Amino acid sequence: MKKKFFGFEKVHSNQIVLSTLILAFLTPSNLYSQSMIKNNQGGAAAATKKKNSKVAPTKKQPTQFPGAASQQPQPASPAPSAGGLIGSNLPTATLSNLYRRQLTDALSMVRQGQYQSAAPMLHALSRRPEFEAERMQLKYILGVSLMELKLNQIAAFQFVEVIRNGNNRWVKQAIEKLSVVADALGDDTLLNYAITRVRIDEFPVNQRDIVYFRLGEIKQKNGRHPEAVELFSKVSPQSRYFTQALFNRGLALLEMNKTNEALQAFQEIRNARAGAHVTDVNRVAAELAIARTYYQAQDWDNALSIYRNVPRDTEMWHDALFEMTWTALRGAKFRSTLSHLHSLHSPYYEDYWVPESVIVRAIVYLFICKFDETEKTLDLFDKKYAPLLNIMDRLLNSRDGNFYYNELELALSVKHERRPASILKMPLIVANAILEKGDIKRSFEYMRNLNEEKKRLESYRGIIASPLGAYGLKVLGNRYKNTKLSIGERSRNHLQSLRDDLQDFIEQTGFIRYETINGKKESLKKRIAGKEIPKAALDEKVDRDFYVQNGFDYWPFDGEYWLDEIGNYHYIGTQSCE
Repeated sequence: MKKKFFGFEKVHSNQIVLSTLILAFLTPSNLYSQSMIKNNQGGAAAATKKKNSKVAPTKKQPTQFPGAASQQPQPASPAPSAGGLIGSNLPTATLSNLYRRQLTDALSMVRQGQYQSAAPMLHALSRRPEFEAERMQLKYILGVSLMELKLNQIAAFQFVEVIRNGNNRWVKQAIEKLSVVADALGDDTLLNYAITRVRIDEFPVNQRDIVYFRLGEIKQKNGRHPEAVELFSKVSPQSRYFTQALFNRGLALLEMNKTNEALQAFQEIRNARAGAHVTDVNRVAAELAIARTYYQAQDWDNALSIYRNVPRDTEMWHDALFEMTWTALRGAKFRSTLSHLHSLHSPYYEDYWVPESVIVRAIVYLFICKFDETEKTLDLFDKKYAPLLNIMDRLLNSRDGNFYYNELELALSVKHERRPASILKMPLIVANAILEKGDIKRSFEYMRNLNEEKKRLESYRGIIASPLGAYGLKVLGNRYKNTKLSIGERSRNHLQSLRDDLQDFIEQTGFIRYETINGKKESLKKRIAGKEIPKAALDEKVDRDFYVQNGFDYWPFDGEYWLDEIGNYHYIGTQSCE
């Protein structure tokens, strides 16, 4: 039978329900709101004195818990070790009191911000059978302590355990904290796990922006664009997520073919970043998005004009250059198309995966009846890209995720450490294409965060020498291993997609060769009939004064590329069709 005892429940096994006691030690702190504190008949006291006990004026009375097995003053416990609990050889009743005293000390350390000392103790206590009823609460407090130490991945596992346990009062707070640490880690899996369990009306007002933003991302990924637009619109302008939310809102509007509204969103970002450096990432991304919006609206002239605003010394310049070729082609500006392609096919971009651009170049030459140039371009495709199909087929025979991950890691070393490309089994141009995929980029960034957390954990000497340290290293090691496998599996999927695209391009080259043969046949018929138009290889009417007057030099291309010339080539050939 249970009896009420100073606001606690006392059970026959002398076990004390400690949730109120824990709250009493932690409040007022930033971990809990005042509404969570129980008012148990005047408040839960942290310690009580034995009635009528005599205490020397100069000696502090030892802490004694309500409902303890003994009513005699307890000896003070030794200072807690960083490794966890102490006194394992003592009798059971004494051990129980020591564990409670250590819990008191650990919670006091949390309140004082001594997280490095508190975390190992909380981890050890949370595994004790004496605290089975309070285990989820201890896990939550441990997770918060680890958050403060920026050990986000290890903290995340504590919150996940609380959430999975379900029927307890700490689930809501655990979801909130998990959302924060998953966002800091860049772990999409954990983030989705947390966000999909959130009730926005129960989330703290000052943290709702992250929920709106991440829920919007989930809706957008699932193709529910109207809902995504609504969620992104709720992110406040003061939030650090606002710019990205506004950008994503524009993308969702484009998916709904609402180009005017999307244009306003992207222009708002550009205007907000007007004072930033010309190579500012958000500013350049906004310019590129505006150009793409005009392209979708089939406003070719405005699209070309905005594409030219993308600075050449940014990573987005290559994408802008490629997209300009399509825009010029759709606008029937064949000279501009060939001009951009000349830059795109320079040696500076030889490690970029752009087979489509070679096909476009061949098509343009076919349109202007430059059949010899068409064949040369198709030969270039056959030399650079066609042989990759068999290599990709052989690579796809492997189902080992580690193989694909290792190839990507080697490709990064080729790029950043200038190692020879011969160390790769996967063609460098293919590996670079996979590394540019958004999910692969995010996963590598997540692994970098795990490495940083491992270094941080090892720097906390009191934690790394404790069972919590061993547990943390195991958690980080498993996450690192599983992420490598995940990258490998997704890399194989991307490789399959690239291989299928390449197969389509190879088939298109066959059709272009067929049309080239037909065009040559018709040209030969006209020559025999004497109807061939006079040959004019160059357009001599092109006025170059504009360039000279504005400080440019102008001379014929002689086969040598210079970096400062990229983007400045102009095709002045003529079309040969009648």
